[in-house]
Formats: sequence, structure tokens, C-alpha cells
Amino acid sequence: MAEHESLEYGKADFVLLDNVSMEEFMANLKLRFEKGRIYSYIGEVVVSVNPYRAMNIYGRDTIEQYKGRELYERPPHLFAIADAAYKAMKRRSKDTCIVISGESGAGKTEASKYIMQYIAAITNPNQRAEVERVKNMLLKSNCVLEAFGNAKTNRNDNSSRFGKYMDINFDFKGDPIGGHINNYLLEKSRVIFQQEGERSFHSFYQLLRGAPDSLLRSLHIQKDPKGYNYIKVGGQIKSCINDSADFKAVADAMKVIGFTGDEIQTVYKIVATILHLGNLTFGVDGDVTLIENSKLVSVIKDLLSTKEENVQKALLYRTVATGRDIIEKQHTEQEASYGRDALAKAMYERLFCWIVGRINDIIEVKNYNANVHGKNTVIGVLDIYGFEIFQNNSFEQFCINYCNEKLQQLFIQLVLKQEQEEYQREGIPWKHIDYFNNQIIVDLVEQQHKGIFSVLDEACMNVGKVTDEVFLQGLNGKLAKHAHYTSRKSLEFDRDFRIKHYAGDVVYSVVGFIDKNKDTLFQDFKRLLYNSSNPVLKGMWPEGKLSITEVTKRPLTAATLFKNSMISLVENLACKEPYYVRCIKPNDVKSPLLFEQERCRHQVEYLGLLENVRVRRAGFAYRQTYPRFLQRYKMISEFTWPNHDLASDKAAVKSLLQVCGFDHDVAYGKTKVFIRTPRTLFCLEEQRAEMVQRIVLFLQKVWRGTIARMRYRRMRAALIILRAYRRYKVKSYIREVNRRFKNVKSMKDYGRHVKWPTPPKVLRKFEDALRSIYNRWWAWTLIKSLSPEEALQVRAKVASLEALKGQRADLGLQRAWEGNYLKRDRPDTAASFTLVSSELQRKDKFMRVLFSCNVRKINRFHKAEDRAVLITDRHLYKMDPLKQYKPMKSIPLYNVSSISGRVFLHRLSFYIHFILLCFVFFTLLHILHLVSYVTPYVTFFLFHLL
Repeated sequence: MAEHESLEYGKADFVLLDNVSMEEFMANLKLRFEKGRIYSYIGEVVVSVNPYRAMNIYGRDTIEQYKGRELYERPPHLFAIADAAYKAMKRRSKDTCIVISGESGAGKTEASKYIMQYIAAITNPNQRAEVERVKNMLLKSNCVLEAFGNAKTNRNDNSSRFGKYMDINFDFKGDPIGGHINNYLLEKSRVIFQQEGERSFHSFYQLLRGAPDSLLRSLHIQKDPKGYNYIKVGGQIKSCINDSADFKAVADAMKVIGFTGDEIQTVYKIVATILHLGNLTFGVDGDVTLIENSKLVSVIKDLLSTKEENVQKALLYRTVATGRDIIEKQHTEQEASYGRDALAKAMYERLFCWIVGRINDIIEVKNYNANVHGKNTVIGVLDIYGFEIFQNNSFEQFCINYCNEKLQQLFIQLVLKQEQEEYQREGIPWKHIDYFNNQIIVDLVEQQHKGIFSVLDEACMNVGKVTDEVFLQGLNGKLAKHAHYTSRKSLEFDRDFRIKHYAGDVVYSVVGFIDKNKDTLFQDFKRLLYNSSNPVLKGMWPEGKLSITEVTKRPLTAATLFKNSMISLVENLACKEPYYVRCIKPNDVKSPLLFEQERCRHQVEYLGLLENVRVRRAGFAYRQTYPRFLQRYKMISEFTWPNHDLASDKAAVKSLLQVCGFDHDVAYGKTKVFIRTPRTLFCLEEQRAEMVQRIVLFLQKVWRGTIARMRYRRMRAALIILRAYRRYKVKSYIREVNRRFKNVKSMKDYGRHVKWPTPPKVLRKFEDALRSIYNRWWAWTLIKSLSPEEALQVRAKVASLEALKGQRADLGLQRAWEGNYLKRDRPDTAASFTLVSSELQRKDKFMRVLFSCNVRKINRFHKAEDRAVLITDRHLYKMDPLKQYKPMKSIPLYNVSSISGRVFLHRLSFYIHFILLCFVFFTLLHILHLVSYVTPYVTFFLFHLL
């Protein structure tokens, strides 16, 4: 059961339908198709509806979702059935097989590709080269087999016109080590004839439209398919198939698989030869049959690497042995045409079988010793043609439908067998279910002496002229009373017969049955091809080495060969654990939106899907092992949540179902619990959904608390670390200060040169206090050693500083004497001033600039103007700074006796009397000798006052 899909998509498992009826089955199938759910289950059978569009459900992410999961743990998918088959093979060392069935166009070939893709993706643990090589061969072989065995039909652009069963061999570790392909009944009549709207095999069109011009010239063929009689019907069809790209893909795949260059070239030559054979025409000149376009004989001779006369002779004559005598019998025009067509069909069939054999030679397991390498297990994948009903059903379609009857019989038997074995194994009573047993139809076809194949073989063995009408008469004589056979009621007399198949009534035309069953190919053609100088072509016809007198044994007919191969196939499948994919074609127009109710209903009946549901529901709709059941539903009961303490899982499941009131609707096996009706399971699901919400809320609460505690612990740890780090930084700073200032008492400057370490942010105020303490100590250390006179001078200094405190921002105590301040203090006008001063120096021949600065001139009307003063060793200049320091007045320095004036010292706009200022600074200069630390303005005035 797929338990992870909402009911808005319908029931993922048809076993869980409320009422098992065709109407409910079809309604559920249609709903899932319209919702984009193309896969459903019937127990362990996958029902696949062709979506006719690309779907993003096969990527690596999807593969990971299904890898190692149980069938019911994920929504229905091909990957689920592929994983189940792989796990059964790997865990139980049991051979398994996946049988894919359905009508043409239902998506069987694509399903087999996706299954191969999944198996390849999950079996690569160590990227080993040999494993990769085998997987690549298996995947690439699909491309080659489709090119030579598939064709466009009215129902499907890529219809398999042969049956394919592929065995994939695995070693004891579950890695692929090789494989083998069996092919069944290639529809070789398609080589020479196709229905309107259909094509021949892809290989013909790929060669014509994709091969380079040089290759086409060497094969003597043209690009236009309409120029060749055998394929011109298909050459007129417009198709979305990209033959050119497919040709390159097939050529690359053949190289990867291991085909040699000569082998690939031979393949192209055989395909080209068949095209040329179709254009051969025969005429009559009296009693002599002639080849009308004899130039083609020369072309065919070159392609087959044989002699021209041998080709011509094989086409026009037949060698017959009568006792010891050998005679050459000339063909009639009709016989020559028949021989040509038979040769074309046989060559293509031999080519296809050789390609399959060549692939098998490369991918089969070699030198495998079970004692050394462990048990060799197998997964088989069967992709075979589907049951079809055409307007004119031929011999090939009769064989195809017989094949489907055999597989349907196997399916019903194995499903019932598996169901019954499981109930017996678990000790559950089995309720018998009536079902349609199509063994009667299988016997109608293959029964010895009475079956249709036996009647056909007898007709072919009759001496004299045997016709299809004679064969039909034989059928009527032996099968007239059979319940599933009719040939006279409302059918074409002496031509048609009807069989009531499991999937419906099909009318077959006997025209061509005899010829196709005999599959006559003149021995002359076999000897012709065996005698070719091309070793690859020669190897395809080993029986050609026999002389005409040695050929005595009658070869088996096509019907007998096919019947034997089907019996062998069914026996092979029956000895493996089978898994089924049942494919359904929703409409005939390949629309991703259209669901044709009646068509799909017919396929459901043909595939026996509803019957399969009834068989599955005969006893119990759902079954599951006790541990798995508990894992899903244990939260419903307090006795099982979160873990039970009962004697066994079986006892816990019993307790859970009794508490829920479902004990009357279940049965307890040895390892599984069986639930009879879907309603019980849905109730369990509803109760589980309610509890899941509460559990989710509980888990959210616990998780949020956990997150909060984790956050608190992180914050607390961070705080502890931060505190420890701060203590470390503080201690480090204190130790560093102590280390640097440890011996300051013995230093000459008492540590003034010592650089203070950078404090941490938290100690910045502490550093200021510490510096203040140090400065007070340093000052006290200096003062305590002064004499009374020196102490008096220091007090005068302090008084001067206090008196001038706040009068100007910069007292000049920290500046050296510059003199030429205009050049330093005004970088923006320095260039103009330098230019003017240089011009004045050139004109007045002064040696150096003594002083320069900006001043504020205040006239007698108390009007202020900006001026600049320049004093050299020869002149005093007054300048206008607003006019790029243009000189306004020049006074020789020897004419200057003194300079007086007032300076604006502060933004508060008050003036200090220069007499008091000069007196104070005169005293300070005289006492402290600090001329170099006094501001340039005041020094200039003091200089002239002194």
C-alpha cells in the first residue's frame, strides 16, 4: 500500500477500493491520471498509464527516495518495483524477474528503460570500472536493439516488433557482472511490407537520413527513402522521430558495446543490400525469367563480397536434389519475386539475431566460478509485444496474441499461487475465488495434434500444392466444436477464423499463414551468403556450408519455433520470483489529457486487473509484518507508545487493535497481521493522522525548549569566556604597566620617555586616572628637589599659566619658533605668498624672512580689515591677503623703531592690553629662558620692546 499520498489523488492501491467494481476501478484510474499520478498499485503489481509527456519523476533525487525502501513506504512508482526485485535478489539470493505487459503504445519499452536505469543507478558502491562497463553495455544495448527491432506503427512511434527478455547477472555483493538477451519472433514481414501510415524498422531510415555522404556513396544509396520499394510507404510519413540524431547515437552505442569497425560496416552493407533487393524487378522473355535492372546485381555483389554470376544465379534458379541427381530449376517471375523477398526478410532476421548474439558475447558472464565468486543471481526484465486487434490480423499477430495468452495464464497462476502460499505460510484460511482460466485458449493454440499450430504444421507437410484455404479447412475439421473458435458465422468464407481470446474476440485472416510458417528460404541463398569473402556475413549463415545433397532434415516451422520459445520463456519466468508492471494506453491520439474510458476499460479487462484486485481482496485487503505495522500505528494506543513492554510485537498489535475496536476485522498470522476491509485501514490512518498532529506539537514544544536551552548554554558559555577574557586583558595590562614603570625612580627623566601600553576598552578611564597619578608623582618628584628660590620661580610659571588660561586655544608652549607662519599655516594660499615673497626678494635683495603672519588691522574709526605682515632683514611689508598677498606698503626696517597694535585673541572678542602682556612675558622670559616656547605674535612684540 502506498501510504504517502493524499486521497485527493484517489486510492494509490486499488485493493483499498470501497467496492470492487469496474466503475469504481475506472473512476479511480481516471482520477489519478488526471491528477498526474500515472502509477498505481494492485498489491505488489504496478499499473502504469502512459502519460504521453515528459515527467520529472525519474531523476537522481527520485532514485534516492526509493532506494532501499519498502514497497508501501513511497508513492507508487516503477522504481519501487525495481527496488523490490533487487532487494529480493540481493537479500534472499533469489532469482527475480519483472514482467512488463500491455498493448502496443502503452509504454512497455520506456518502462523497461527506467527499470534498467534504476538498477544501474543503485549498484555502484565503489565506482569500479568493471561494474560501470557492464552497466554501460546493458543500457547501450537498448539503443541498438530499438534501432533494428522497433518501428513506427499507427499506434506507437517506437513500437517493439520483437519480444525481448534480458537477464542481468549479479555477484554475491549485488553488483552487475553481465547479462544475456533473448529475442522472440521478429516481425520480419515488415521489411518488405508495411500498413498505410506505418514505417519499416528504424535502421533503414536512420541510415538514409543520418549517414554521411561518403558512407552513402560507398553503399550506392540515396538519402530519399521514397526511392526504395520496401520502405517507400514509411518514407512518405511525416514523423517527429529524429533519424539523423538516432543514427549517430546508435553508431556510438555500437562502438561502446564493442562492435568493430568492420562489423559496423557489414551491418550497413546488409541494410543497404536489402534496400537494393527491393528495387530488383523481374521480367519474362518467352520462357526465360530475367532481371530487368541488372546493374543492381553488380551493386549487390559488391556489398555482399561475392561473385555477380552467383548472385544472378541464386535469384533466377533453384538447385534441387533428386536422389543422386542435381538439377537447376529456373524460377518463374512470381517465384523469383518470392525468393527475393524471402532473402530480404531472412537477411534482416539473421542480422538482428547476429546483433543480439554479438551483444551477448560481450556482456555475458565469463569465467565465473560460484565456489570462488559466490552465488550468481539474476534479475530478468521481460519487454514483449502486447495484445493487439487490427483490421487484418496476420500470422505474426496470431503469434503475438498467443504469447500474451501464455503470459496472462502465468500471471493468474502465479498471483493465485503467491496469495495462497502466503495464507498457508501464515496459517490464514483461504477462500477460493473463481476466475477465468485461459488455459483453454492456450491449449487451443499449442495442444499437440489438435492445436492450431499443429494443424498449421500438418498442412505445411502435405505433399503437393498446399494453400491457406486447405489449412482453414483443417482447422474447421478439428476445432469446429470448440467454444472459443469460429470460422463460418458472419466471416469471409475460406479466409477468416475467429478466436475468443481472454481480452476479446479477434478475427484472423489465413492469407499468408502457410508461407510464413514454412519460412522457406532456398538453400542457394544460404550457400551464396556463406561463400561471401566477408567473414562477418559468412558467420551469419553456417548452414550454407552443407551441400545440396546433405540437406535432408526438414527444418522446424516458424510456429513450432515460436511455441517452443514461449514454453521455454514461461518455464524460465515460473522458476523466478515475479514482479509485474501492467501498462495501459489512455488514448489513440497520444494526448496527455485525454482518458478514453472505453478503451482503458477494455485494457483493464484484457490485463485482468479487476480480477487481480478481487483475488487480492478475496481474503484480506491489507497485510503487514508486525514490526512494520507497529512502527506506523503504535502512537494510537498508550500501550504501544512510544514502546511496548508486552511479550512480542504480535501481542502489541493485538492489544492496539483491541483498544481501537477492530479485532473483529483482522486475522493474526505467524509474522503478519491481516486486515479484511479497507475501511478498517482508513480508520487507523485517520486516528494516526490525528495523533501525528499532537505528536508534532509535542515534538515542536520539546525541540523549541531544547533550542532555548542550547541558546542559553551558548550565551552563558560566551559570557563566561568574555569575563575570563576581560580579566585576562585587565591583568595583562596591569602586569605590562608594572613591568614598564617598575624602575622609573632610577631613570633620569623619571619615566617620561616610557610609552604607555594600549589599555582595553574597559580600562580607558582607569588609564586616565593612572596617568594623572603618575603626572602628580612626577611633578612632586621634581619639585621636592628644588631650592626655595627655584620653587618661587615655578610658582611664577604656574601663576602665568593660570593668568593666561582660556585666553587663547594655543599658548604656543608646545610649538617651536617658525617665524614664517604664512607659509606654514595657510597651505591653500602658500603658493601665492611664496610667489610674491620670491618676487620681493629678487627686487629688494633681502637675505631671509624673519617673520610673517595674518593680522587684523583696526583703524581709528574702529573698522577692522584683514592684512598680512612680512618682516625681512631689510623691510617690513603690509599685504592684502584678499588680493593674493599683493604688497600695499613697504617700510625699510631701519626706519622702524617700534610696533604697536591690538590682536583679536579669542572668539569671545575681547582684547588684552599689550603692555600687561609684554610685562608678564618679559618677566617669564627673563626667569625661565623659554623664548622658543612663546607664541610668535608675542615674541615679535617683546623683541622690539626689549
